[in-house]
Amino acid sequence: MPSVRAERRRVVITGLGCVSPLGVDTESTWQGAIEGRSGIRTISRFDVSELPVHFAGEIPGDVNAGDITSKELRRMDDFILFALAAAREAMEDSGLSLQGAAGDRAGTAIGSGIGGLSTLHENSKIFLKSGAKRVSPFMIPMSIANLAGGYVSIQHGLRGPNICHVSACATGAHSIGEAARVIERGDADVMVVGGCESPVNVMGVVGFAAMRALSTRNEDPEKASRPFDVDRDGFVMGEGAGVMVLEALEEAQSRGAKIYAEVVGYGASADAQFVTLPAEDGEGGRRAMSLALADAGIDPSEIGYLNAHGTSTPAGDGLECGAIRRVFGEHLDQLAVSSTKSMTGHLLGAAGAVEALFCVRALQTGLLPPTINLDRVDPECELNHVANKAQKKEIHYALSNSFGFGGTNACLIFKRWDG
Repeated sequence: MPSVRAERRRVVITGLGCVSPLGVDTESTWQGAIEGRSGIRTISRFDVSELPVHFAGEIPGDVNAGDITSKELRRMDDFILFALAAAREAMEDSGLSLQGAAGDRAGTAIGSGIGGLSTLHENSKIFLKSGAKRVSPFMIPMSIANLAGGYVSIQHGLRGPNICHVSACATGAHSIGEAARVIERGDADVMVVGGCESPVNVMGVVGFAAMRALSTRNEDPEKASRPFDVDRDGFVMGEGAGVMVLEALEEAQSRGAKIYAEVVGYGASADAQFVTLPAEDGEGGRRAMSLALADAGIDPSEIGYLNAHGTSTPAGDGLECGAIRRVFGEHLDQLAVSSTKSMTGHLLGAAGAVEALFCVRALQTGLLPPTINLDRVDPECELNHVANKAQKKEIHYALSNSFGFGGTNACLIFKRWDG
């Protein structure tokens, strides 16, 4: 099938950065995923004894966000800090040096689904206890979602397009897909892209628990996130950031850059049905996958690995699997599927970016990360699962699904770089 991108500039990935419940950098996160290790633990940073849910995926150590003073740190919510750490690693990994006018052709697209929830919560408590004069003058810039990309652009001199997508759990995927199109149409040569989130706080836990969206397996946190399993009971909240450096192919090649993979397909759709539930037939997700395949100009049979949205919710997993079956049909036996949320938890606005990173590393290494805790597959979720242990498989294309509240869907397709 002909690609609708045929006349556009090609976009490649030259840098990766990540902080997640599995590790504070890309390599430790990837190794944790390949080992099938859970990053879910009882929450350590605040008292959970009176809360309905006691566990989440917390960042397991200090992050390296670069040259930041203690004064600046006090003026940042954690979602900004996570984005800075992931962007620092991605930029160093890419080897980019944006001197002079080069910064005018380099931009950012880093989003967050919620932004500074902790900052808003803490300042609300201050206001109620001590009045308006005690509220921080930095509350707003610490809280609004686009300040993650704003800080990244300041730190690295990125003076091109500076955009922020806020689309719930599809944020990271939308950021990558839309930024790739910025480069394709020539509005920038480089985009630093991804998603970040820091929802592990009292209000985050209470809010999602009130929706009955979270697992309540308090006695066994590491087993709580179990996508596609018959005993799944809700998603597990996580935090972190995933950032990639995207470049126009000709620019990357001209400087001899290391290339991880190529962004070849992007599809976006809306269910237009419910606020928090997927469409009853999974049609929105199906259309997004089909649009991404058409954008890439490839047949479903060419996708070797699919990183599913797979949140471990009773309704969502089955609907997504049904959509996958309709898209891939007779090719399902050749399509390996996993949900890395079983290990990281659901990183909300960062999820699509971190899962895209997993796809890129799977293409590069030929190792497919598993869905852990998949002991008994729900009949509604029957697919060719990478269950509990990583698999070795050479693949040429990988697809990543990200679906969010409001019925928003984004799918990305990456191609292995063979030079």
